[in-house]
Amino acid sequence: MRLIHTSDWHLGRKLKGVDRTPEIALALDEILKYAKEYEVDAVLVSGDIFDVPNPTTEAERVAYDFFYKLNQLSIPSVAIAGNHDSANRIDSLADLLSLAGVRALGRPRIAEEGGVVNLETASGKLCIGAMPFASERKLLAAEDVWNKDALEQRNDYKTTVTYVLQNLANAFKTDAVNVMLAHMTVNGAKFTGSEAAFYSGAVYSLSGQSIPSECQYVGLGHIHRPQQIPNAAPTYYAGSLIQVDFGEVGEEKGFNLIEVETGRPAKVQFQPLTCHKPLKRVECHLDQLDEHLEAHRDYEGYLKFAIAVNTPPIGLADRVRKVCPQAVIVEPKLIVNESAQVPEPKDYDRFDPIAEFQKFYSDREKNLSPEVITAFKELYMEFSEIPA
Repeated sequence: MRLIHTSDWHLGRKLKGVDRTPEIALALDEILKYAKEYEVDAVLVSGDIFDVPNPTTEAERVAYDFFYKLNQLSIPSVAIAGNHDSANRIDSLADLLSLAGVRALGRPRIAEEGGVVNLETASGKLCIGAMPFASERKLLAAEDVWNKDALEQRNDYKTTVTYVLQNLANAFKTDAVNVMLAHMTVNGAKFTGSEAAFYSGAVYSLSGQSIPSECQYVGLGHIHRPQQIPNAAPTYYAGSLIQVDFGEVGEEKGFNLIEVETGRPAKVQFQPLTCHKPLKRVECHLDQLDEHLEAHRDYEGYLKFAIAVNTPPIGLADRVRKVCPQAVIVEPKLIVNESAQVPEPKDYDRFDPIAEFQKFYSDREKNLSPEVITAFKELYMEFSEIPA
């Protein structure tokens, strides 16, 4: 049996106002070509299909067009929600998407409630345990999934997620290929820095021992760097389809091509995709700026200029973009002790909700009034039950 595992499309993503959807659409077209060429039996999508819970119509069109074309090739697919997706939105569309051969799951559920997907493929039976992203607050309140007595016994987030994963694995079949599909953070994963910090921290980071060893392949989403996680079962992040932001400069993007037969561990090959708009950081001193501008005049991707200066000059961004309009970020860096300041490393266990809220809008070139920020802080404290 041949499978494709892909993840973290982030359709609708914007980088300083530049819509990345056309690049993602090209990557999906390339996956379609591979799916046809390799005659794959199914395509697995492990979350973050969209970049925001309420995506643009163009982002939705690209996603549904991909699934429609897969269906035209008689290739079924399974897709789960990530932390960027709206679980309710995906669940509400599940029946409609099934008409295009897509089995979509928005919220986590145990096997008895539909958490396991069984497919009859051209090469045999495929059994998939599907674990969409589980919000800590919502998971522990999900009395519609687990009865109250059981939930009271498993009120710890990590214990509950581990229980659900094992419950799904218990529904695996001896005469089928058994795969787990999940959107989560596993200890030991290497980050790019583009992932949502709050959902990557200690609360959400699970031990590899949480993943049942009887899985023949574990397809993970959420971490953007493609990688294998050392584990008893073959466990892989497929990574994002494009270089999402400048934390992913130089990274090769693609998907996993899986060959597997009943009762045996999967063989996994990472298949690179064409990078149509590669990201690049350009670091230079103001004195050498003109030289670097000329060298990157015809650069095909997007640029971030970090320019060392003694005093930030007026009109620096305009000067850069006059020669390199593809420079989406122009960042002056004040020289301290004759060297540019080095930014502190990111700490995923330290989360400032106000700063993240402001960063979300600043990345999209939108300014927030003090009143909006105050209102957000009040709402966050109310729903998080954090004392003021």
